[in-house]
Amino acid sequence: MYQHFIFDAKKAMEYKLPHTIKNCTGETLIFTALVKEADGDKITGENFVLPNSGPPMHIHWLQDEGFTVLEGKIGYQIAGRPEQFATKGESVVFERGVPHRFWNAGEEVLHCNAWLKPANTFIYFISGIFNAQNKSGSQKPEIFDAAYLLTRYRSEYEMADIPWGVRKIVFPVTYFIGKLLGKYQHFKDAPEPVKR
Repeated sequence: MYQHFIFDAKKAMEYKLPHTIKNCTGETLIFTALVKEADGDKITGENFVLPNSGPPMHIHWLQDEGFTVLEGKIGYQIAGRPEQFATKGESVVFERGVPHRFWNAGEEVLHCNAWLKPANTFIYFISGIFNAQNKSGSQKPEIFDAAYLLTRYRSEYEMADIPWGVRKIVFPVTYFIGKLLGKYQHFKDAPEPVKR
């Protein structure tokens, strides 16, 4: 049975759950449910990460995120702090606005239950990032798609490892050039970003 939820009421962006995305670097995310809560909708799901894979240092400006390890070993780091690790049955929570990263620190597939709250545009954004990585065939997303997503949704998400000049100058210029070249038709129904 599928559940439905609306991402952006104005654009009626709808996803059927479960919704699975994969990137070429070894991450699979399965979004399983949207839990209605008084202080914001929470997305729940699972992730599967191949050894040595995982996202670079990033920030969710508006969302908290948590993982409980079902199998394997997760490595994680808060910016400016030492690397830490958790294994089966242990949980990790990243608070909104805090730069963090995580990766599979073991030799088998890392499998976690996961949640993120509030949902906002997360499924749309991360699906776009995964698609852009698949286009480039590497962890670095295809440049025009990356510029679009990281410029349009900068009030919600930031890639902390990308130098300031690239985030504040190169990406907005690339985004503008991409608009002039008509490179963003596949984003025509993109939900509005959530403002801080």
